[in-house]
Amino acid sequence: MALRPAIVVRMARPVQSLWRRFAFGALVAAAFATMLFGKADSVVVERARLAIADAATPVLEVLAEPAGAVARAVEGAAALRDLHGEVARLREENLRLREWRRAAEGLQAENRALRRLARFVPPAEPDYISARAISNAGGPFVRSVLVNAGRRHGVRRGLAAVSGAGLAGVTVEVGELHARVLLVTDLNSRIPVTVRTTRDPGVLSGDNSNRPELLFLPQNAAISTGDAVVTSGLGGALPPGIPVGTVASVGASGARVKPLVDWDRLEHLRLLDYRLDGVVPPPGGAAGGGGP
Repeated sequence: MALRPAIVVRMARPVQSLWRRFAFGALVAAAFATMLFGKADSVVVERARLAIADAATPVLEVLAEPAGAVARAVEGAAALRDLHGEVARLREENLRLREWRRAAEGLQAENRALRRLARFVPPAEPDYISARAISNAGGPFVRSVLVNAGRRHGVRRGLAAVSGAGLAGVTVEVGELHARVLLVTDLNSRIPVTVRTTRDPGVLSGDNSNRPELLFLPQNAAISTGDAVVTSGLGGALPPGIPVGTVASVGASGARVKPLVDWDRLEHLRLLDYRLDGVVPPPGGAAGGGGP
């Protein structure tokens, strides 16, 4: 009985040597035979291929499940690692915000005390009228829009027209059912403004471009790109503090301001009435929002 494995091994050696010698040729012949069989009867080959694919699909699904589980585990580990970093970042940010909150509360209390000492009179809350723009804001010579609210709705000249972001312009013409708003980018627009961070006063001068100029700044003004620009309230036509835009560029030729309003999507305006009696020049005058 012990001699049988040795006999089997000796008998298999010639077969192995023949297979090694003719294996490549046999595989090439089988490939050609498969190609010829496929050309001769493609329907049978297609059915065989589909049957093999159907039989292999459950096996592939079983094999793919561990791979999917491993991939999900790797993604979960990566998300957990990122989550730890995010938690640490949020904790640091929370600490900074708490410090800012304490500082803001102290400044608020100090501000209230100083206002009581100075008998400061806060500005009145404005009345407002919401209106829809019924004309295009763009043009080569005039930057203004018509709105569907007029004298009958309580609109008068000199009202600040704001969008959701900031100041868009000032009402300069008022009819019974409509009003014209001169935009801050118009050539005739002059808006007294202040750079919020440095408190430098100036005049926002439109030139029919989307980047009005910031004129008449003090010689020692230290403004920089990104500084917020708000109305100053000088002239009495507009109240102080209405956001206008941000400083877009500062150079030897002057400073340019990027308004907060998206002119391509200017659909609705809110006309604010602060009950101010500043002088608003007529259309075509030297100013559109009150002199500095």
